Amino acid sequence: MLNLLRRIASLKVTLAGMVLLGIGAGYSYGNPMDVPVWVLVVPLAWLATNLIAAIVTNERINQQPGLLVFHICLLSVVVLAGIGRLTHLDAHIEMLRDAAFQPDQLMEVRKGPLHDGELDRVHFIQGAYTVQYAPGMRRGQTNSYVKFRNDTGQWIDKIIGDDRPLVIEGYRFYTTHNKGFSAILTWQPADGGKAVTGSVNMPSYPLFDYKQDNQWTTPAGQSVKLWMQLKTGLDEKVAWVLDGSKASGVLVVTTADKQRHEMKVGESLTLKGGVLHYDTLSTWMGYRVFYDPTLHWLFFAAITGVLGLGQYFWHKMNLQPWASPINSEPVNVASLAHAAIENIKNTINDADINNTINSGTSNDKEMTESFDTNTPAVSLTASGRRS
Repeated sequence: MLNLLRRIASLKVTLAGMVLLGIGAGYSYGNPMDVPVWVLVVPLAWLATNLIAAIVTNERINQQPGLLVFHICLLSVVVLAGIGRLTHLDAHIEMLRDAAFQPDQLMEVRKGPLHDGELDRVHFIQGAYTVQYAPGMRRGQTNSYVKFRNDTGQWIDKIIGDDRPLVIEGYRFYTTHNKGFSAILTWQPADGGKAVTGSVNMPSYPLFDYKQDNQWTTPAGQSVKLWMQLKTGLDEKVAWVLDGSKASGVLVVTTADKQRHEMKVGESLTLKGGVLHYDTLSTWMGYRVFYDPTLHWLFFAAITGVLGLGQYFWHKMNLQPWASPINSEPVNVASLAHAAIENIKNTINDADINNTINSGTSNDKEMTESFDTNTPAVSLTASGRRS
């Protein structure tokens, strides 16, 4: 059994696992939807098995507390990383202002086969947002205003951003560069049926400020093109703030027969099968939704591992006597260093004495002239130092 474990603990097995992990990381770079999580989970399981075997069989590891703690924490990081891949969720969602979060609106969902989160318990409402821009259209801080319900059922106001996520039930909501405007429309059927209200999101703004259009099909089946003429105060040369509450927009509706109609907020347009009403101009914010239950445990394992490794090196590098390879007597490192420094000092002093004597015997005339000009004489003390 031990022989088998020693083979599994081999560095060749470790190298093979690292190669497999590198290949898996390359395939999963960018988190593509068509790459399964097993390209990372299998190499991580391989390396975890290799680490367990090394901890059990290697006496240099299991008999030194610092190294043992480090390798156990390293094993924990590998195992937790694999569990994180199996249980994670990564998705995006576009949320309209004053709308509540709905799990079925998630887009580009990537999740592990063991993901069993509680998205149904996530409740928050999207509010307004502002985005600061520096000259040259450099995006700065994003402030998105939301309301979420805590465990007691109370609604709490919160401001979130790119680096200030909203965390509910382990799900983390980050703002992104993807945001824009939306037209709130109401369709009234011509037969007097029930009116339907909905929204049509325009492309991301200001990334596509020149292309704020979208195709929409009315409930009656007529396809129309919607184009939003926005006034937001956009100026690429100066700093400005994108604030949807201060923006205005004229909705341009183009039908299949090239009929063009401009609508201001509150106006209506008669189309085939009903009447279209332009209620208001709103905004939408794009979020990245991320879930990984192992994040806090990963942090704890990493910090503990660093402390264990630090304790090992501290024990190895402290000023305890080392064993002499010649007579096996203890040799003090500090004493050796002190003796070396004294030898260097004596060598320098001897060199100074020789230089002074040689200068006095070969340059008597120059020394006499030096004394005549009141230059201070140079004398030597008993220890060989100049005074």
